[in-house]
Amino acid sequence: MHLALLREQGYTCCYCGREIDLDVSHIEHFRPKSRYADLDLAYENLHASCQRETPLNAPLVCGHLKGEEFDEAAFLSPLLPEIETRFSYTFLGEVVPRGDASATMIRVLGLNKPFFTSRRIEALQAIFDSDFLASASEEELRKIVIEFRKFSADGKLSSFFHVVARFAEDLLSV
Repeated sequence: MHLALLREQGYTCCYCGREIDLDVSHIEHFRPKSRYADLDLAYENLHASCQRETPLNAPLVCGHLKGEEFDEAAFLSPLLPEIETRFSYTFLGEVVPRGDASATMIRVLGLNKPFFTSRRIEALQAIFDSDFLASASEEELRKIVIEFRKFSADGKLSSFFHVVARFAEDLLSV
């Protein structure tokens, strides 16, 4: 099941979007099995999530940081069709909430820890340098949105693919 989740998610964490594999991920129960025993094996409640920052003794992030915390009214499932629109990203790598539930998820998952912001900066700066930002056309931005949501030939998505795509979408709406 773990491998099926990884394949479905393009080998990226369901929460932060960084690249993961079997060795650096776990099966995350969105609704904790301690409170939702009936969903323990429900596929729609299971996701592949990263384990922690690196090195291995670093603080927990994403699903392991969330742990048993859960609030049906305040949490956003990674399966929501509009999940990506609930967040924006700055060029400084920060996640910006679009609503109270988004702010809750950022806090509970540790999404604005320096570990993540520095990696999002790298992903954004690899595509959006100052020359590109000064001259990017709508067509170029739309192409980035499409390209960064595509699976590679080996079934993987780029680390922080959704950050790059959302950043381009936000530039399109300016």
